[in-house]
Amino acid sequence: MSFPPCPKCQSEFVYQDQSNLVCPECAYEWNPNEIDEQSIIKVKDANGALLNDGDKVTVIKDLKIKGSSQVIKIGTKALVRRVLDKKDHELDCKVDGVGEMMVTAKFVKKA
Repeated sequence: MSFPPCPKCQSEFVYQDQSNLVCPECAYEWNPNEIDEQSIIKVKDANGALLNDGDKVTVIKDLKIKGSSQVIKIGTKALVRRVLDKKDHELDCKVDGVGEMMVTAKFVKKA
């Protein structure tokens, strides 16, 4: 049987104990049937709209790409592949004409 990774430490070595799942590495226990409100990642765009996986967004500001002379222009469209819980660069996107990269949510708006 395959269990989801631990929500705290992302360990793959999860086992079942009655109705709960247990992580042997960080000792975290959770019920997989209960959706925890705190575990849902809430990321908002520049206009305050919630962003989810699979959303299409538009860049609202010219963005310089770190370590490159390339720039992402205003109006460039991107597809949000994953929303991550990070301090900045919350969006793992596929940007048109550039490729895959991490983007900060406050520089995009939902399309």
